[in-house]
Amino acid sequence: MDTVEKVVRKTTENDRLANLIGLNIGEVKSGYAKVTVTVEDKHLNCLDITHGGVIFTLADTAFSLASNSHGKTAVALNMSINFVKATKVGTVLTAIAREDKITRSTGLYRIEVTDQSGELVSVAEGLVFRKQEGIV
Repeated sequence: MDTVEKVVRKTTENDRLANLIGLNIGEVKSGYAKVTVTVEDKHLNCLDITHGGVIFTLADTAFSLASNSHGKTAVALNMSINFVKATKVGTVLTAIAREDKITRSTGLYRIEVTDQSGELVSVAEGLVFRKQEGIV
C-alpha cells in the first residue's frame, strides 16, 4: 500500500466528523484531493440553507488529505474561507484542494467548493505546518 492510500485509509477510518457528516473521498494524489457531499436536511441551518460548518468541514477535509498526501504529518496553522453562494438540499458539493507551494516545513493550499453545475460556492486558503514525522 503506497503513502497516499495509507493517508486516505487513516482519514477515512479516524475522521469522526467527516464520517458523521457523510463526506465521500473521491480522489487523492500528491498535493491534491477531491471530496464530495450531497446536502441533506441534517446539513441545513435555521435559514434552510447549507450550514457554513458543513462547507468548511468539506473544504477542511480536502485540505487535510492534500496536505498529508506526502506522508508527513501536516497540521493546519490557518484556514480562511469565503462563502459566495448559498445551497440547499439535494446539492452535490465538491471540494478540490490543490497545493500552491510546499517547503520543508510549510504548505499552502487553495480549496474551491463547487456545486454540481460547477458554480463556485466557496473558496478557502489553508496553511499547514509539516512535521518531520510521518502520518502513517
